[in-house]
Amino acid sequence: MTKLGVLGAAGILTLCLATTGAAQSVPGAGHWEGSIQVPGQELKIEVDLLAAADGKWTGTISIPAQNMTGFPLSDVTVETSAVSFAMKGVPGGPQFKGTIAEGGQSIAGDFSQGGGTLPFALTRKGEAHIEAPTKNAEIGKEFEGTWEGALDVNGTTLRLTLKLSNVEHSATGTLVSVDQGGAEIQIASIVQTAAHVKLGVPAIAARYEGDLKDDQIAGTWSQGPASFPLTFKRPAK
Repeated sequence: MTKLGVLGAAGILTLCLATTGAAQSVPGAGHWEGSIQVPGQELKIEVDLLAAADGKWTGTISIPAQNMTGFPLSDVTVETSAVSFAMKGVPGGPQFKGTIAEGGQSIAGDFSQGGGTLPFALTRKGEAHIEAPTKNAEIGKEFEGTWEGALDVNGTTLRLTLKLSNVEHSATGTLVSVDQGGAEIQIASIVQTAAHVKLGVPAIAARYEGDLKDDQIAGTWSQGPASFPLTFKRPAK
């Protein structure tokens, strides 16, 4: 499986808003590229930060080397020149705290996780790119609800919780890796064809395909070049 490297967790486990001139002028808003200074190398990262009209901030982070794209950030705050954000649910509580340089075109600060601290630096490259959630067709009631499964990755068992539902006539879902901090990952695409379902999880470059039979979904989990059998069942009562 893809490792989160410095983030210390197996990587199995954005709202597209038009940016107005006013939004672009907000310090901290934009698409940022840079790296975390891991000893002996640089871990490239891309961060998108966006301020809403009500002052609330949202953001995502991408780590190309770890096949992570558009992972939602939490606790995003920008106050004058101070900026901070975190990766909720990832083991070790990854957090970034930095300072926006005069002119608003760079951010430098500290990345911390599990008691360790490393420097990071970002350069503004343009407007924020946070994609809107995909509107999926509704799924049948037989797929709705909570499912549990487990991946066997080279002798390591990773428990997963899958939640599927219909909200405002659109299928939506999340995936939680129970043994990796409980991060709730949004499922971007959900496609049902009869008893077959396809799930796309671009935030971790993963996908799942399975068939529903006898109240369980049996199929294959794929991430990068690796594929593993995965069966989801209803939680035991």
